This record gives sequence, structure tokens and C-alpha cells, in this order.
Amino acid sequence: MIRFDAVSKRYERGAEALAGVSFELAGGEMAFLTGHSGAGKSTLVSLLPAFYEYTGGKVTIDGQPVAETSLTSLRHHIAVVSQEPFLFNGTIRENIQYGKLDADDAAIEAAARAANCHEFICALDEGYESRVGERGVKLSVGEKQRVSIARALLADAPILILDEATSALDARTERQVCNNLFEAFRGRTVFFITHRLSTVRPADMIVLMEQGAVMEVGTHIELMQRQGWYYALHQSQSQEGLS
Repeated sequence: MIRFDAVSKRYERGAEALAGVSFELAGGEMAFLTGHSGAGKSTLVSLLPAFYEYTGGKVTIDGQPVAETSLTSLRHHIAVVSQEPFLFNGTIRENIQYGKLDADDAAIEAAARAANCHEFICALDEGYESRVGERGVKLSVGEKQRVSIARALLADAPILILDEATSALDARTERQVCNNLFEAFRGRTVFFITHRLSTVRPADMIVLMEQGAVMEVGTHIELMQRQGWYYALHQSQSQEGLS
């Protein structure tokens, strides 16, 4: 169980990024965090691996406060894929295998298939032995994101954070990737940050944030029935062809 209990975060210059955020997610469930840019979504999930420290309230994992947990333990149990993933200057195989150094070829390929990158890897002249260049410069942003997701899946951490990790994909490719991932995520606790509401419907929980606060929490059906903040955002994206 991951619990955010009246969590606040204020930066040094006084700007409040989070204001009294409270909700909980059971182990093995998937939460989609959505809302406009600057709503505090990335700041919130960054509190779990202690990339930032909260300034009010409490964040706990299975009852243990994050602030009282060693960084080594936290980061061993949490895998993070960001919007701008980091790849080192090695082969694609090495970059995926970094998630679990003793993984064999079959496990690496299975992770790549789940992340929808096996096909484009095989189309490269040297396949999995293709070098990605410094910071993955030889791959597109979308390809780097998928390789990073494969690495996170291979790590098999019980908690997975995807922070706009599919943002560089077009809507159709994102849906294909997400459909594969939902099965791969089974049994893990997942925080998935996205702006595109077309991907959120299978979530156990949708958390809509604005200006550092939680505005609504519920499933897609529940929030659509309420016709509140989420409903308005969904209708807006539907008109724009994003949902």
C-alpha cells in the first residue's frame, strides 16, 4: 500500500508545488495521474524514490515512511522511466540489460517485446548489438522511451513509475504500447503520468491534479458519471481528437 497523507512540497523560493495531497494505492494496482502541465504530477511521484523531500504530511510504502527508509532500499524497489530517458553509449542489448545485469537473451527479448521495441530493434543493421551513441543520439525519442521501458520491465521492481514515458509516441503507437504493457504490469504497483486520456481507462485509479492539488479520484466510469473536472478534460480532448 502506498499512501500520500496530506502531502505538501514547497520549493526554496517559496513556490508551493503540492498542497495537501491525499490518496492511497493498493499493492499491485495501477494509478494514472493526469492534468495540465505544472499540476504537480511529476513532483508527486518523485517523492517516492526520494528525488525530492516533502515538506509537509507523510508518504508511506507499506506503512514505512519514505523519509525514514534508506535510499538504497527505496531505489532497489522502484523503477522510473522519464519523459527524457537516459541511455548510455553502448549497445541496445546492454542498455536493456542494465535493468538486470544477469538477465539472459530470452529475458531481454521478452522485455523488449512487452515494450513494443523488439520489431524496430530487429530492423536495425546490427539488431540488439546496434550502438545507440552518446545519450542514445542514434535513436528517436520514442525509440529511447521504449528501450527505457524495456529496461524498467526487466528490472522487475515491484513499483514502477512512468513519467510521460510514452509522450513522444503518436496516439496510435502509444495505445499499442500501453495495451502490451498493461499485461506486463500485472502484479506491480504502477504510477503512469499521461496527458492523453485515451490510455487511462483500464486504470484501477485515475488521479486528476491541478495546481498542486488532487481535484478528483476514481475510475474512468466513475469520473465520467460525475461530470466534473475529468469529464470536462475528457470532452475537450475528444473534440481535439486526442481521446
